[in-house]
Amino acid sequence: MGFFLDSFRALGTTLRNFLRPPVTIDYPTVIRPRPERHRVSFALLIDETGDEACIGCLACERICPSQVIAIKQAPKRESKVTGKKRGYAEDFTLDLEACIFCELCVQVCPTDAIVMCRAPEVPGFCREDLVLTMDKLYENQKSKTLSWGTAAKLLEMQDPARGKPKPADAGDDKAAEAGAEKPKAKGLKAKAAKTIAEPAKESVKESGAAELAKDSVKESVVTEPAKEAPKESAKESTKEPASMEVPPTDAKPVVAAEAAAKEPAPVSQAPAADTKEIP
Repeated sequence: MGFFLDSFRALGTTLRNFLRPPVTIDYPTVIRPRPERHRVSFALLIDETGDEACIGCLACERICPSQVIAIKQAPKRESKVTGKKRGYAEDFTLDLEACIFCELCVQVCPTDAIVMCRAPEVPGFCREDLVLTMDKLYENQKSKTLSWGTAAKLLEMQDPARGKPKPADAGDDKAAEAGAEKPKAKGLKAKAAKTIAEPAKESVKESGAAELAKDSVKESVVTEPAKEAPKESAKESTKEPASMEVPPTDAKPVVAAEAAAKEPAPVSQAPAADTKEIP
């Protein structure tokens, strides 16, 4: 009994989905539109002058994590378009079998020579169909829709300074700040000059005062004896006439002589003579 119930449930699900519009498409006959970031293949570009953009620098070959890119460098030669000597790639091979579509080869290209394609993927029935040679890569530029992502644009998107003021604006701001700071710097310089000049002036004043003090001391030493000499002469003129007294210097020896005469002469004690009794 349970078997029949399960069969009726499955039949009901089939009938409900039978009336719904189809979700799948007949691929590859019908291909859905792809988003802008859809990338499935690669192409090598020819620059605006009509020359090959690839210079054979091997940057994409070195950075490829799957190692699906092989480049053979050609010797440097003069360009037929510009006449300048530059590098070329003699052979360029890219294997889509192991490609992980990381787009690192596009990001490191210095000349924007390789880009990815937005064209729908094409199924391959043999391995050779998935190997992109140099001729196929240059043909993809003409036959397939190219992605907008070049090395310059992708690196600009990854720039940490993206969205910040441009260097020119920053330079204007710095110039304005420098212009505003110039008066301050001038004021600070003037203050510093004043602070340096004030101690110098004080030192000059102190040295001048010291020199003046030395000069005044010398003048006082020279003028004091000259001032005292007239005073002494004036005092001597006001004194009474000197008497006939002997100057003290001469009196001292006379007094000393008189004192010596008044004093009794010392008695010299002669040795006692030996006396003997006369018999």
